[in-house]
Amino acid sequence: MTSPLLAGFLLGLSLILPIGAQNAFVLRVGLRGEHVWAVCLACALSDALLILAGVSGFSQISAMVPWAETGLRYFGAAFLLAYGARSFRDAFRSEALRPSEAAPESLKRVVLTCLAFTWLNPHVYLDTVVLIGSISTQFENGKGLFATGAMLASFTFFFSLGYGARLLKPLFARPVTWRVLDIAIGIIMWVTAARLLLNE
Repeated sequence: MTSPLLAGFLLGLSLILPIGAQNAFVLRVGLRGEHVWAVCLACALSDALLILAGVSGFSQISAMVPWAETGLRYFGAAFLLAYGARSFRDAFRSEALRPSEAAPESLKRVVLTCLAFTWLNPHVYLDTVVLIGSISTQFENGKGLFATGAMLASFTFFFSLGYGARLLKPLFARPVTWRVLDIAIGIIMWVTAARLLLNE
């Protein structure tokens, strides 16, 4: 019973872990202690809605277009292999994380900026709607648990990043931390890709 939940959680976590504009923004908000709860909730709920749309939609697509599942399975595997390779490559680069120093002053501005990072980023649709949606078809009897796991990963990550930012600050100064993180992401991506390709 826990297998789809764990698979969804690990996939969701591996997709969201790489530092991008949204995560850098959440990290900066956490470091400054500005509207952390609202920002984390906005990010997590947005992900949850997109994941739900992906998981729900792909069951209908599979019924109407029988070959869609197979095509998306290979597309998803190729994407995961490429994403994993990028993580392994990044593990041997030492690039500093530099979130913007501009500090939004109002709750409204902070939340709108957060939503822009989420909903105006084409990559988020690929991760949540397309990729998680296609992989969810591998769990016929546990699709709900898989989606729940992916959603829990978003809530866990964003709230941990937002509220744990100050505690993690010293770690981000060490290149070895990023190497370990990127290697772990790469492994999770490649294991998931293998599962997609072998589970036919």
